[in-house]
Amino acid sequence: MLIDEELAAELPADPDAAVALQLRLRSRVDPADPRPPGFETVAGLDSAYDDEGHVVAAIVVLDAKTLEPVDTATAQGHTDFPYVPGLLAFRELPTTLEALRRLDTTPDLLICDGQGLAHPRRFGLACHLGLLTGLPTIGVAKTLWGRCGHLGPERGSTTDITIDDEIVGRAVRTRTDVKPVYVSTGHRITLDTACTATLALTPRYRQPETTRRADHLCRTLLRG
Repeated sequence: MLIDEELAAELPADPDAAVALQLRLRSRVDPADPRPPGFETVAGLDSAYDDEGHVVAAIVVLDAKTLEPVDTATAQGHTDFPYVPGLLAFRELPTTLEALRRLDTTPDLLICDGQGLAHPRRFGLACHLGLLTGLPTIGVAKTLWGRCGHLGPERGSTTDITIDDEIVGRAVRTRTDVKPVYVSTGHRITLDTACTATLALTPRYRQPETTRRADHLCRTLLRG
């Protein structure tokens, strides 16, 4: 699949430069739905690390209706970028981009195990990947960045996530009486559509099937 290689070359190894890049790129995020709407294939992206900086990235593409596998790709690499909250992308992107280049399928939607606009600089991993690929991209995170109000216990309950009084995402209960996930726009998708897609991808478990399968694949490879 196509990657914006010029933008991919702008992956600084210095945290201060990484923050500056996020601030410069965030205005390019498009929070509108794609035309035509609808997704036939959806892809989950995840990475696993060991204590020595070895990184395994995995991408699993599923049929959006059946949730059956369509394509997979993996890549392995090494990162020296420090763990800094808000700069996850710069640890994961080099290996993730290599895995994306190996895909035979161009998915209609990317789902990241991380943040999109629900990020202190409104430019999380999902935003960065969206700009790099030009594809609709959402962040579905396990942890909250920001504040959210009361959330009902039933599957499908939602409440807005805010940072500095700005709505940046939505907490979504994907299983009744189970901790929610935190959904935000990455690129070329509205928050409403992102939440609808998240619920469609969680028929049995808290996390989207895309994330679950990508997580299993990269952790299996890391252990091997």
